Amino acid sequence: MTKIVNLQSYRTRALEQRAFGPWQKRFRETYGLKTRLSDLSDRVLYHLAQPGEPSSVAYYELIMGILDFGTTPKFHYLSNSGQMLVIDIHLFLADQVRFEMMWRLEWIKAFEGKKFSLIELVKDFENIRTKCREKPPELEESNPDYHAYIRLTQRDKEVLIRQMLQKALETFKERL
Repeated sequence: MTKIVNLQSYRTRALEQRAFGPWQKRFRETYGLKTRLSDLSDRVLYHLAQPGEPSSVAYYELIMGILDFGTTPKFHYLSNSGQMLVIDIHLFLADQVRFEMMWRLEWIKAFEGKKFSLIELVKDFENIRTKCREKPPELEESNPDYHAYIRLTQRDKEVLIRQMLQKALETFKERL
């Protein structure tokens, strides 16, 4: 008897495996096409929010899997434009992860990247990054730095929020 394969279902499973297979092994959690930043556990979010190589490798696993660029060791064999694309997406995702962490700490209001799945953030990177730039996160009024924040220009507001990263990492670690 002939077995009929649903091509769309096969492609979906293949994308999920490429994108999240390494993360499922690394973090021992399950992810899928609709996984958003808000679906990540605090432990995983904290890991990804850290600067440095361990988090970078995790980002490259996800990005290269979604873009079907191969496994992380193949990064160095990508064209210059391919490498730059992976790096740009990595930096963008790292910002979004850090904003999610600050949102969970109730330091910032909702941010644009929160609306999208991880796969959308990678696949539609250029458009979503533009939307995020047009509507950057805002500091919560309850934040002690809020009164200084409201007097700043838009660019300086973004800088202030990014400068809060180290303190956010320390505070978030206490929650774990």
